[in-house]
Amino acid sequence: MGELDSFEILPDHAVTPLGPNGVPRSGWQRTKRAARWHRPYAAILVLLDIGAIALSSLIARANLQNADVGFKNEPGLFTLISYVLLPAVWLLVLWGHGAYDRRYLGTGTDEFKRVVRASWTVVAIIAFAAFAFKIDVSRFSVGFALVGGLVFVLLLRYAARRVLHLARTKFHLATHRMLLIGTLQEALEVHAAIARDPASGLVPVGIHLTEGYAPQPSTVTPVPVHAGRDILSLVRELNADTIAVCGSASAEPVELRRLAWQLEGTGIDLAVAPQLTDIAGPRVHIRPIEGIPLLYVEEPKLSGVGWLFKNILDRFLALVGLLIVLPFFPLVALAIKLSDPGPIFFRQPRVGREGKTFKVWKLRTMYVDAEERLATLHDQNESDGLLFKMKNDPRIFRVGKWLRATSIDELPQLINVLLGEMSVVGPRPLPAEDGDFLGDVRRRLLVRPGITGLWQVSGRSELSWDDAVRLDLYYVDNWSLVLDLNTMWRTIWVVVFRKGAY
Repeated sequence: MGELDSFEILPDHAVTPLGPNGVPRSGWQRTKRAARWHRPYAAILVLLDIGAIALSSLIARANLQNADVGFKNEPGLFTLISYVLLPAVWLLVLWGHGAYDRRYLGTGTDEFKRVVRASWTVVAIIAFAAFAFKIDVSRFSVGFALVGGLVFVLLLRYAARRVLHLARTKFHLATHRMLLIGTLQEALEVHAAIARDPASGLVPVGIHLTEGYAPQPSTVTPVPVHAGRDILSLVRELNADTIAVCGSASAEPVELRRLAWQLEGTGIDLAVAPQLTDIAGPRVHIRPIEGIPLLYVEEPKLSGVGWLFKNILDRFLALVGLLIVLPFFPLVALAIKLSDPGPIFFRQPRVGREGKTFKVWKLRTMYVDAEERLATLHDQNESDGLLFKMKNDPRIFRVGKWLRATSIDELPQLINVLLGEMSVVGPRPLPAEDGDFLGDVRRRLLVRPGITGLWQVSGRSELSWDDAVRLDLYYVDNWSLVLDLNTMWRTIWVVVFRKGAY
């Protein structure tokens, strides 16, 4: 196949779906969306939300017997309000805030943010109604019902999302079949990003080239590559329900607009993947100016109230963690001593925030002559980066393997957190002797290194060096308290199932 000259994906005729009289079809008469998994999923969410609200009302009612005011003497009215009016109002407010909108279901934090905002709206509605109609209610019971309802709704929705992710990753259900449009390099970059997150439900099924050189028939690509085809016929052939316009192809305004027209009424979703990678949603804002959507990218927020709260939370968790593990420390220390005479702790210079060097605390898991034996093992290094990794490293004694698998050897780093040298969540600290941190790796030094991080919850030792660096830089560029809390939660499961540790 030869060179492709332009973004020729659309014919000039029939770019807009027409009715029998030649007039573009009304949106009310167009085909329903090709991907329909979100409809039964949204229906399940409605039932779960009703159940969550009813459960919170039931628990609140059980506590009414201790209240002196409210609906204690009017159980019928309480039943009507708790099991009919409150769920109905709550569901309407959730719907109004987009909590059932397919764009926010399944991935990201927008769904949960909208649930929280809707719940605050319900609180305001109930407070206004109680004031306007002078209803004598038990503040405790109402407050418990509302707070409990919010907690139960969030928990059940989180459980539903986990089931959805399981269905996508294990059974390939509830997915979107996506056709990528752009140059081969741009399309492959988008394909690689999508492949790293199978829980998103996006499954690339083909690439349509717009310019550049088409690959030779013998070239191996993850999905079939096409060129010079009519888009709609190719979509039908691949049974796709989503089109993603990648990189420079999205900079062709006329063709992109015609593509949007051509897809009207087909039920096919159109997405644009600009040449911005590893930037989280909260940093990106779209501001339309005279019909041109300008994409604003904010700077990383590594200061302010949120950063102060992170520092306070780090010290608190470190102090509580040390108090919990101290009673078990003598047993671990004895096991290390019996395995290999020598120090209990391993201390090594590491590079921290702004390039400052500190000594990291770890429980020793290797024989005392591990450094001397390293020279004989360099040819067996299984890592492609700065760190030496070997799945069956002979320098690690038996108890040390268990300590590493359970991540117990990392717990003394809570001392580094308490001293302000490390954080609970952040990039892993690299050895100081590894030098100048050439290139993009330097950005890791903008934040304190962490005991756990995106590297650890995404594969640990099984990751390539490039993937590990990419995840660390993503953390620096997109830090938020929500990201920290999510990483801590994922760390629990990684440690329990011992994923990627050796």
